[in-house]
Amino acid sequence: MLFYDAANPAPNPRRVRIYLAEKGLSVPSTTLSIRDMEHKGAAFLKVNPLGQIPALELDDGSVITESIAICRYFECLHPEPALFGQGARGVAAVEQALRRVELRMGSPLTQVWLHTHPFTARVVKPQFPDYGETQRPRVLEAMREFDTALTGGAWLGGDDYSIADIVLLTTIDFAGFVGIAVPEELGALRDWHARASARPSASA
Repeated sequence: MLFYDAANPAPNPRRVRIYLAEKGLSVPSTTLSIRDMEHKGAAFLKVNPLGQIPALELDDGSVITESIAICRYFECLHPEPALFGQGARGVAAVEQALRRVELRMGSPLTQVWLHTHPFTARVVKPQFPDYGETQRPRVLEAMREFDTALTGGAWLGGDDYSIADIVLLTTIDFAGFVGIAVPEELGALRDWHARASARPSASA
């Protein structure tokens, strides 16, 4: 087994690292340089033809891509502690929260990153900066929604820390890298971010 990783601020590999740390799992890994475009090189394209990180190569040579798919693989092998919820309602609540993070915040943030950041100009041709800028307000709108959702609750998907919190943490931190900070007035979201960031796994 080999986990293909990338250094921060790449949010998707970080999701998996935090997840594995919460599980107490250690997986052999190799780190590719996004800056040096190693993920677009011939060697890695044999692993993942999309040239995207992360990827998990299993002992039989098969490959799992997409961060959540990788985490679900390990969840099946190591169900405790449960990070995708417990029971029908618990699993549904975590899945609902996870999808909202990815769709409400992750999607517009990706467009800001792809179309306004100089780093991505090397591979996104043409960029549409005006379009990218229209997505910044959508990211801030999502932050306000999650601030409301977290008012009176410790974690996003329910009483327990879950994959939804991991994805929200990595998404918000990446938003900061792109230049979209959590507004000061969003106290519940900022308090949640402090709690999530204080967990030892957050430094993974």
